[in-house]
Amino acid sequence: MLQATHNESAARADAPARSHDLLLTVLTGVALFVLFAGLLAIVQYGTPHLADNDGYYHIKMAQVMREQGLRPDFIWLPLSILSAQAFYDHHMLYHVYLMLFTGDGSPVAMLAGAKIAAIVMPALAFTSVWWLLRGQRVPWAAAWAIGLCAISEAFLYRMSIPRAQSASLLVLVLALHMLLKRRYALLLPIGFVYVWLYNAFPLLLALVAAEAVAALLTERRLVWRGIAFVVAGITLGLVINPYFPVNVAFIASHLLPKIGQPEVSVGNEWYPYDTWVLISNSGAAVALWVLGAFALGWRGKRFDRATLTSFLLSLFFGLMLLKARRFVEYFPPFALIFAALTVGPMIKEIMQDLRMWRSTSQTSRRAIFAWPTWFAAAILVVLVGMTGLTINAGRDAMSSSQPAAKYAEASTWLREHAPAGSRIFQTDWDDFPRLFFYNSANIYTIGLDPTFMQLHDTWVNITRGKTEQPATLIRDRFGATFVLSDLDHSAFMRQASDDPLLQEVHRDRYAVVYQVMPAP
Repeated sequence: MLQATHNESAARADAPARSHDLLLTVLTGVALFVLFAGLLAIVQYGTPHLADNDGYYHIKMAQVMREQGLRPDFIWLPLSILSAQAFYDHHMLYHVYLMLFTGDGSPVAMLAGAKIAAIVMPALAFTSVWWLLRGQRVPWAAAWAIGLCAISEAFLYRMSIPRAQSASLLVLVLALHMLLKRRYALLLPIGFVYVWLYNAFPLLLALVAAEAVAALLTERRLVWRGIAFVVAGITLGLVINPYFPVNVAFIASHLLPKIGQPEVSVGNEWYPYDTWVLISNSGAAVALWVLGAFALGWRGKRFDRATLTSFLLSLFFGLMLLKARRFVEYFPPFALIFAALTVGPMIKEIMQDLRMWRSTSQTSRRAIFAWPTWFAAAILVVLVGMTGLTINAGRDAMSSSQPAAKYAEASTWLREHAPAGSRIFQTDWDDFPRLFFYNSANIYTIGLDPTFMQLHDTWVNITRGKTEQPATLIRDRFGATFVLSDLDHSAFMRQASDDPLLQEVHRDRYAVVYQVMPAP
C-alpha cells in the first residue's frame, strides 16, 4: 500500500516534467517545420514555374478529382495502357493531398498551389527525419535534420518537384521509426497507405528486409513481424483498392520495362548520373556516408540493430542511385541517418570529454572560450555555410525550369478551335502534362511514360522525320485530327511542310499546330 502511494506521488511529481518535455518537443518540431518550409521556399521560388513537367499533370489531375471524385474517367490517353478501361492512378492519395491546393481551378491558382504543396510535403518529410533521430536519442538531432538542406542540391531540387517522392520519403522515414521502436503493428496501415499513395511501395519491403537482416546479425534472432505486417498492409492496399485488379496489371506493365537497360527510351531520371555530376551535386551526401563508416570503425563499436539497418538501407539506395538518378531522392537522407547514428554518439563522447577538461580548468574566466564551445560553434558554422551553398545551388537549378506558359497559347488555340474530344498528335511524349494542364477538352496520343504507348515505333519514326508525308498515318493509325510540335523538331516540320494534308494553323514562340486534312 505504501509502495503504491509512493509510486502515485512520484508519477504526480514527474507529470510537470513530462508536460514540459512534450511542449518542448512540439515547439521544436514546429520550429523545424517552419525553418524547412522557409529554406525550401527559397529553392522553390527560384523560378515562377514548376520544376518538372509532371507537376503540371499532378496538379491538374487533382483538380479533375475535385470535380469528378476519387476515381475520375481518365479519357486523355486512349492509345496507351492508361486508356479509360485500364487506367490506374498510382498517385491517388498524393492527388488527394494536392486537391487542397488547386484553388479555383484556374491555371494561375493551380500553379501557385502546386508550388506551396511542393514546400509543405518535403518540409514534413525533413521534420520526420528529426523525429526518427530524436527517437534514437541522437545528440543534436535537430542539427542533423537541418543537414538535409546541406548535403545535395539534386536532392533539394527533386524534393521541390510537386510529385509524390517527398511523400514517399515521409512514409519510409516513419516506417523506419516504427521498425526501430519495434511498433510493428503500425506497419500494416503504413503499407496500406503507401500503396494508395505511390507505386514505389516495394521500397517498404526493402526497408523491413534490412531490419530483419540487421536483427539476425546483431541479435541472433529472426524478426518476422515487420515483414509480415508490411506484406499484409501492401496486400490489403492492392486488393482493397478502387482500381483492383487493373492496378496489379498496371504495376507489372510500368515497372518491368524499367528493369535492366530499357529498350525504349524513358525519362532521364531512369538513367544514371555521370560520376563527376553525381559528386558535384551530391558529394556531401557521399562524404557523409563515408564519414559514418569511418566513425563506426574509429569508435571500435559493433553494429547494433538500428545502425546496421540504416547502413544496409543507405547502401541499398546508394546502389540504386548508381543505377538511376531518381534515387537521389532517397540516398542522401538515408546516408545522413546512418551518419547520425554512428557519428552522433562519437560527438557526444567528445563533448563530454571537453566539458570535463573545462571543469578542471583553473581559468574560469575563459570558460566561455573553452573547447566545447568552440567545437559546437565550428560545427554550427560548417552547417550554416553548407546549407547556404546547397540552398543557393538548388535555387539555381530551379531557375533553369522551362516556362509555365510553354504550350499555353497553342493549347488555348486547340481548345477554342478543335472539337471537344478530338485527338492531338504530339511530337514529344513529355509534352502531355503541360498540354493536359491547359487543355483537358482534347485527348492525346502519348504521355507520362513512353513505354505506355502501344504504337511507339510508328510514332518515333514520324516524330523524327523518318516518315514522308506522315498525315495519312497520323490520321488513320492514330486517329488524330491535329498535330502539335515544339519548334525543335525540325526534321518532322520539314516533312510536314511537304505534306499537302498537313496545314499549319497556329504558330507561336514555343510551338506549331497543324490540322490534318481529310483524304482527297
